Amino acid sequence: MRVFVVGGAGYVGSFCVRRLIRAGHSVTVYDDLSSGHRRAVDPQACFVQGDLGDRNKLASVFAEGRFDAAMHFAAYLNVGESVSKPLKYWRNNVANTLTLLDCLEAHGVKRFVFSSSCAVYGEPTELPITENTPRHPVNPYGSTKLAVEWIMEQSARAWGLAGVALRYFNAAGAAADGSLGEDHDPELHLIPIVLQVALGQRQHVEVFGTDYPTPDGTCIRDYVHVEDLAEAHLLALEKCVPGRFEAYNVGTGTGSSVLEVISTARVVTGKTIPAVESARRPGDPPVLYADAGAIARRYGWAPRYRTLTEIISSAWAWHCAYPNGYGSG
Repeated sequence: MRVFVVGGAGYVGSFCVRRLIRAGHSVTVYDDLSSGHRRAVDPQACFVQGDLGDRNKLASVFAEGRFDAAMHFAAYLNVGESVSKPLKYWRNNVANTLTLLDCLEAHGVKRFVFSSSCAVYGEPTELPITENTPRHPVNPYGSTKLAVEWIMEQSARAWGLAGVALRYFNAAGAAADGSLGEDHDPELHLIPIVLQVALGQRQHVEVFGTDYPTPDGTCIRDYVHVEDLAEAHLLALEKCVPGRFEAYNVGTGTGSSVLEVISTARVVTGKTIPAVESARRPGDPPVLYADAGAIARRYGWAPRYRTLTEIISSAWAWHCAYPNGYGSG
């Protein structure tokens, strides 16, 4: 298939582009490089720099590309910023996605895989989280992801969209060959922050809350390797059904606490990694982990990277090779 990938220069997007190409698909990456990296784009992909809200440019690229499918990884993802700047998030994450979907409908492109989030569930009262868990997002970021899912569901009924939303838990890790990894500015995710401390780029890692109702008092999250996420996207693309909207959790089904992440990183890196206790952050649920049984039954998907040690080891290898991100190495 000829696949149009929005946000294909970003963290998860770049891994999915590589997986698509290795599966024999032709890929065009469309990215404004506001947070992605040109160096992360597979050299076999066609690259177009552009804004997702630029309707005329999108139409021009689609007219030339004659695509069979599209994937979307171009949402803003800073939860805290979404609270302080909700209009920015609704404009990019929802309004710009509408522009993309208009373009898909106009050009008869009906396969669409969307990078969603477990943030659509908010603070669940039961665990593990299934696709039937009530969706009550507690911040604009989660609300915008849920809004796009609603639009996809209605588009499936109205014009035959074959839409799949993959609800990530915590994407982590790097490529086995050390060529792709996680490079955000500013960095917000726990594992790369911990590894930056190990590299001497930060003095310590902050632990936001140590009094949660968990075994060690810190938050528990489900860390899923980014290459496993890429595999889930490939399966969704190849098996989606016209006129049907589907949504699946993508996680390992187990959780690791903040202190467990730090402890594992100390073993992997051989570094001390100082940690400093800080106050809780508003809106941080104590425990989040997935029931990924639905995607296993539907697509036969299962994570290959099942341990925190494997995930952190792959990330550490990349951070050592690229200590300052894609601008180094």
